[in-house]
Amino acid sequence: MWFKNLTLFRLPLPFELDHDALDEALQSEAFHPCGKSVPFSYGWARPLGRHGEQLVHTVGSYSMICARKEERILPSAVVKEQLAEKVEAIEQGEARSVGRKERQQIKDELTLTLLPQAFTRSNNTYAYIDRKNRWLVVDSASATKAEDLVSLLRESLGGLKARLPQTEESPRVVMSRWLRGDSIPDGFELGDEYELQDGDKEGAIVRCRRQDPLSDEIQGLLDAGKQVAKLAMSWQERIEFVVPEDLCIKRLRFTDTIKEELDDYAEDPAMQFDSDFAFMSLELSKFIEAVIKAFGGESEVEPV
Repeated sequence: MWFKNLTLFRLPLPFELDHDALDEALQSEAFHPCGKSVPFSYGWARPLGRHGEQLVHTVGSYSMICARKEERILPSAVVKEQLAEKVEAIEQGEARSVGRKERQQIKDELTLTLLPQAFTRSNNTYAYIDRKNRWLVVDSASATKAEDLVSLLRESLGGLKARLPQTEESPRVVMSRWLRGDSIPDGFELGDEYELQDGDKEGAIVRCRRQDPLSDEIQGLLDAGKQVAKLAMSWQERIEFVVPEDLCIKRLRFTDTIKEELDDYAEDPAMQFDSDFAFMSLELSKFIEAVIKAFGGESEVEPV
């Protein structure tokens, strides 16, 4: 349950639904396993899995939700092989060539035939709503998965205003200043990884690890116009992370300092989930605020 990535969506308007109203709204798009002839299924699942009953788990002003996707895995090589056999049989049996349109039709028919026999795989995408600070926080390094969850939430609620955060200062410019030796905001420390890219975002990428950013080589790259597109950092010795220029936090890791403060409910998974979620959401609320502030705070944007 501990988040490993943070894709943030600002909620320009207060989130008015309480726990029960939100749970009821999500029921309309509850997850159901995909049928034999359906390529995938996507809907809301219980955050606590078999240890919970509802589609929402709320602690204070934070509500955890979980989107589940199940899809049938039909290897393209299997379809390609059977398609070739089918086309060959037609061409030899009927002494004619199979055109592109007919080939596509045969492929579609084969896919429908093979799909019920395909194995399924599923994955969960967790997110939580921070009512007090008006954030939707998605545990995903994939922009597509995060947007899919937001779209499903919009559909379930009949609409939702949400946008990616925009800061007063360019993250690229700010991180480049830090790598040049400018002071870093209190509580933050540079990690040992960073990525440099041309300012036009079209040039070569230089990935560095365990290399002194103040070295002549790195400073020369910055002087030549390269900017920091990705930077490993830590915060308060409690959270380690990588921040890209789009502020979608990746490789988030809570340090042992935090884990030592946690209560242990090993014999009760539901209580452990509740405790971990309460601790994590409170910690992340302070962390998110600090990250946004480090880049000059949020720019004023009209609600979408």
